[in-house]
Amino acid sequence: MASSGSGYDLSASTFSPDGRIFQVEYAGKAVENAGTALGLKCRDGVVLCVEKPMTNKMLLPNSSRRIHTVDTHSGVAVTGFVSDARQIVNRARDEASNYDETYGSKIPPPVLADRMAAYVHYFTLHGSLRPFGAAALLASYDPETKEHSLHMVEPSGVTYQYFGCAAGKGRQPAKTEMEKLNINKPDQAENVDVKEGVRQLARIIHLLHDDAKDKPFELEMSWLCEASGWEHKGVPRDVIKESVEWAKKDIEDAEEEEESDDDEGGDMEE
Repeated sequence: MASSGSGYDLSASTFSPDGRIFQVEYAGKAVENAGTALGLKCRDGVVLCVEKPMTNKMLLPNSSRRIHTVDTHSGVAVTGFVSDARQIVNRARDEASNYDETYGSKIPPPVLADRMAAYVHYFTLHGSLRPFGAAALLASYDPETKEHSLHMVEPSGVTYQYFGCAAGKGRQPAKTEMEKLNINKPDQAENVDVKEGVRQLARIIHLLHDDAKDKPFELEMSWLCEASGWEHKGVPRDVIKESVEWAKKDIEDAEEEEESDDDEGGDMEE
């Protein structure tokens, strides 16, 4: 069986003998090497967060955004190749606009996610095209059902609905941290709210960031919640600043607690 490309990675339309499409896997690798993107469904809304690496000291902080508004009640956070992601965002905007013109109502979140996924999947079917090297996290609210949701569209063209999801280089440890949060309790009152969600996502991003190895980054955050009138809007800068300060202090306190526990353990062994 082919465990590497060996000629089967020349086209996205070619399967390897063991049933793999290497071009799609390579697109997934492109996403895994990019900044971390997080999404969290809270009891009163959805929070999106992206770690945007500052590759050059001369860059303006607000340039090359990673979070975009698709429609009044929908927003997308992207990671991977930004130029690829821009095409996915534009397609999502076209789908939302066309649905509104055709049916006279806002596009339901599952329909928008499925149409975005179908568009991404189309680029894995033809030898003259290449898969998108980007992943998209979709936060939406349905005015008809009064429900909010979080979806993620992967480079392979599949989409799932999540309580919390992550993409990018910190995907696995971020998922582990999010699983510790109260986000999927049957009783909604027990789940975190968006303000707590903003603080927790800021904590996760800073927890995964290694100042010695990783480049400086800008934290982009948006929410879709009761406080924003169920419109997709950026989290106010003062809220982000406050959340980052809390996150850094929480991480420092946790590290000090671990050190004190280690010291106590060493004394007991003696």
